[in-house]
Amino acid sequence: MPTTSAAPAFKIPESVLVVVHTAALNVLLIRRADTAADYWQSVTGSKDHIDEPFAQTAAREVLEETGIDAADAACTLHDWAIENVYDIYPRWRHRYAPGVTRNREHVFGLCVPEGVAVRLNPREHTQFAWLPWRAAADRCFSPSNAEACLLLPRFAAEVCA
Repeated sequence: MPTTSAAPAFKIPESVLVVVHTAALNVLLIRRADTAADYWQSVTGSKDHIDEPFAQTAAREVLEETGIDAADAACTLHDWAIENVYDIYPRWRHRYAPGVTRNREHVFGLCVPEGVAVRLNPREHTQFAWLPWRAAADRCFSPSNAEACLLLPRFAAEVCA
């Protein structure tokens, strides 16, 4: 019997947060399409299957949400080796299996060249903005995302030359 690669019925409570940034520490933020609230964030997304490596999830989500190819030679994907565990916002809990209330988020940075083209998936995001890292942190609706933006100078120096 053939195997399928169909997406799970519920989201896996393991996800990535990818801070897309330039060497000058400008951060790409994207505005969520699924809420009327002014929710700005970095690239986020859940694993497609439980065995999917976090780096693969990060590259896939960046491509799906922004059109940026993390595998491009001009880009550098960096695992920050930070994990956050947080309560899933009640408005999105229905996407997870009954009883699942917490998510484990793995943080990455993606250094991209200045002027890289951004192509949003309109089902997921309606706008994008490049902001200096502190201003990006102030605009993020998620506390873990804001904290990641504030950590950017520490991690960017290692990968953006």
